Amino acid sequence: MATRCQFENSNDVGVFAKLTNAYCIVALGGAENFYSVFESELADHIPVIKTSVSGTRLVGRVTVGNKNGLLLPNSCSDQELMHIRNSLPDEVVVQRIDERLSALGNCIACNDYVALIHPDVDKETEEIVADVLGVEVFRQTVAGNVLVGSYCTFTNQGGLVHPKTSIEDLDELSSLLQIPLVAGTVNRGSDVIGAGLVANDWTAFCGLDTTSTELSVIEGVLKLRDANASNVVKDMRASLIDAMTS
Repeated sequence: MATRCQFENSNDVGVFAKLTNAYCIVALGGAENFYSVFESELADHIPVIKTSVSGTRLVGRVTVGNKNGLLLPNSCSDQELMHIRNSLPDEVVVQRIDERLSALGNCIACNDYVALIHPDVDKETEEIVADVLGVEVFRQTVAGNVLVGSYCTFTNQGGLVHPKTSIEDLDELSSLLQIPLVAGTVNRGSDVIGAGLVANDWTAFCGLDTTSTELSVIEGVLKLRDANASNVVKDMRASLIDAMTS
């Protein structure tokens, strides 16, 4: 199921949170109900860690990670690094990375198997991403945008990309990632998908402004609906069609 929430009146939950299948990182200093939304969904399964990174609250935009590892920018302090390391499961590798494009979350998008990276990222960084996160790496753009992390969000089940992505691009990305992709929006028409949506294989969080249509597209492509719910939708569609044809 996808849940709507806000971080201090901001709908950009993907800026203030990073969600994977093994852990969730949330910015320090937000209103308590932002944490409680995450904790109520996740606490039984994975740790929810409150921290800052490089002294900022923009944890979702400056970090990139999956169930295998977490990459932090070089400006991340030793104290923050230790706090994150101690809070994460032992099997998750945490590493600082010396990359000029330091907003890693904007420049890299990944799931547990594949990563898309900004075309100008260093070769060394590309190798670290492949090594630490245990993924295949592709240099790619999304709808002509080099900031792949900002304009798409994908899990091992499926993904949402920039609404102006062409059919050809969509097919190419889909075959690279080996998952279904849909072009769409969050937060009532925002094309910055990475900032408005965080997701893992069983849940997702998006901004409070996200419409019910956007929410159903997100739940559909990320396969977050339980079978029961999709049957209800099928029944509703069938009865609508009956009503229109009779």
